[in-house]
Amino acid sequence: MEVVQQISAKLNLPQENIKNVLKLLQSDATVPFIARYRKEMTGNLDEIIIYEIKRQLYHWAELEKRKQTIIKSIDEQGKLNDLLLKKIKQITDLTILEDLYLPYKRKRLTKAGKARSNGLEPLAKIIMSQRHKSLKNIADNYLSDQIPTVDKALEGARYIIAEWINENMSVRNFMRRLYQQSAVLHSKLIKTVEQNKQSQKYLDYFDWHETLLRMPSHRLLAILRAEKEGILRLKLQVDEDFIISKLSRQFIKNDYESSSQIQQAIKDAVKRLLHPSIGTETINFYKEKAEHKAIKVFSENLKQLLLAAPLGEKKVLAIDPGYRSGCKVVCLDQQGQLLKHTTIFPHSPQQKLSEAVYQIKHLVHNYQVEAIAIGNGTASRETERFVRKIDFGTKKIPVFMVNEAGASIYSASEIAREEFPDKDITVRGAVSIGRRLQDPLAELVKIDPKSIGVGQYQHDVSQTLLKEELDKVVEYAVNLVGVNLNTASPYLFQYVSGIGPKLAQNIIRYRSVKGHFKSRLDLLKVKGLGQKAFEQSAGFLRIKNGTNPLDNSAVHPESYAIVKRMAKSLDMEITKIIGRKDLLKKIELKNFITNTTGLPTLKDILRELEKPGLDIRQKPEEFSFSPALNSIDDIVLNQIYPGIINNITDFGCFVNIGIKESGLVHISNLSKNFVRHPSEVVKLNQSVLVKVISKDAARKRIGLSLIFE
Repeated sequence: MEVVQQISAKLNLPQENIKNVLKLLQSDATVPFIARYRKEMTGNLDEIIIYEIKRQLYHWAELEKRKQTIIKSIDEQGKLNDLLLKKIKQITDLTILEDLYLPYKRKRLTKAGKARSNGLEPLAKIIMSQRHKSLKNIADNYLSDQIPTVDKALEGARYIIAEWINENMSVRNFMRRLYQQSAVLHSKLIKTVEQNKQSQKYLDYFDWHETLLRMPSHRLLAILRAEKEGILRLKLQVDEDFIISKLSRQFIKNDYESSSQIQQAIKDAVKRLLHPSIGTETINFYKEKAEHKAIKVFSENLKQLLLAAPLGEKKVLAIDPGYRSGCKVVCLDQQGQLLKHTTIFPHSPQQKLSEAVYQIKHLVHNYQVEAIAIGNGTASRETERFVRKIDFGTKKIPVFMVNEAGASIYSASEIAREEFPDKDITVRGAVSIGRRLQDPLAELVKIDPKSIGVGQYQHDVSQTLLKEELDKVVEYAVNLVGVNLNTASPYLFQYVSGIGPKLAQNIIRYRSVKGHFKSRLDLLKVKGLGQKAFEQSAGFLRIKNGTNPLDNSAVHPESYAIVKRMAKSLDMEITKIIGRKDLLKKIELKNFITNTTGLPTLKDILRELEKPGLDIRQKPEEFSFSPALNSIDDIVLNQIYPGIINNITDFGCFVNIGIKESGLVHISNLSKNFVRHPSEVVKLNQSVLVKVISKDAARKRIGLSLIFE
């Protein structure tokens, strides 16, 4: 109950909803299942909130685990008492917990530790009491072979006092607040660094300073990367005089000789202990915030890419463009199976133009191609122009440019080798391009999400957090769209709620032996797939033309009886009411409310009955770049060009205008109005018109402005 109360207070949600979510999570229910099919229990919470509750639960578990470790450690030292135990149990923040534990933490031999071993702690306590005007006679009592002079005795005592100040919780909290609010990060080019292409990327930061509080996340990550690469030297600066003055007022009570010793100890604590400790913590604090922001941007971009418009079950000719080695061409059937592959040479240096035209026309005719997909990499523009000039007669073949980011990763992967063991990586890459047009989601799940390259600084953030977040996005997208039980690959199945890699393989084996699934209930015949897995997965799996029409909808089998009663209330068969909005409007939902099924679920059921099996994704649109552009040299200032958004960051979006270099639309040039984040205005793969406002051919930079509607 304490955990429920804490999470409820933190997220400002009713305790009953939190309690129910925790109960469902502890019973191995997945987040997509909870969000979609347990709305009554959660108060209609969405996936984002449920994932956050799950994260908070993990946080509290880790905090409790750390508390137990600390309690055990302090107890073993014989220093645990009821008051300290109560304090530890009441702490809800890991940083504060570590501050409290700091004085009890076993340390390597420090200057203060050495002074203690020489018996100087009593002298430090006398100095801190500030009751004695003179310290010389008192210090004489602590001299030894190791401490031959009074100065050495006082120095050792100051080291102990400095450590006390460093471990003081109120001091650390004050320092933490001050650093987070006012610390300035300075970056300078290391003098010995060679000014080459690598270092020039960070030219703007060769002499830079800015408060961490105001520094954008992308800038901090860039500067930290440059430091890691040995290009920049960083320094964190605060007003040390103000800190020393503040701590002096806190610890010094009079102007006795002891006050001078405490003043020196404060300066030592600030410079030698607190500044390095709190400074590092502050940079890590802002780095973590920047990482979360970068991961959020990446995950949002990935979500848009995964949910990109699918062409659907169409026969596709796909081209992986190239110059010297030619263009790899493949023909795929409606399910993405490879029918034919070849190589054409429409470009120099081995140009065989008429032969290339003949081959494309021949393939389009022989395999009844319905669309052409062209990868957007090297030679893509030239290949697009070549294809668009081909006369296919009365048959109009739409041509699509396909984002091939990560295709090379797939083509060299174990997955691709398993699918096409006798084909080289160029053929596999072309197949991936074609399949991305047919169904981006089904193809992209085969690639490690961070290899898709639609974010910022993904290699500089916590890889554990990145993987966790991106896996959630893939899971969300797969379950939002739903999966065809009779055509999906094991890589798609493994992201379905309640399935996972092992059951995914078992489903594929069952399908290969028994043939197509006729009913969702057939899932229970799959080895290892029990009632729990069925409950979690069934609603997200689709069967077209099965024995039960509801199997091709998001209506969960547990609600089939409700649909049957709805149809009965209209004196009709289920098949007669599906897709009939006029009939469905007559259903009185209040008549079907039960203890477990409320209005949220009933409304979802009606929506599904209106359009069962509907793919929520839009359809792709044809797009053409400006024929006047071939390279950055062709760009004309103030000219307007069509483009496609291929990446979104915190500071703007990048637009492919048909040349090798993408142009940047800074956030300030995205709208006439204030924009908090580019994702408010633009989406990945969106077709836009942009105006060129700057060009730096030497640094390969193009500045753009969005043409406002």
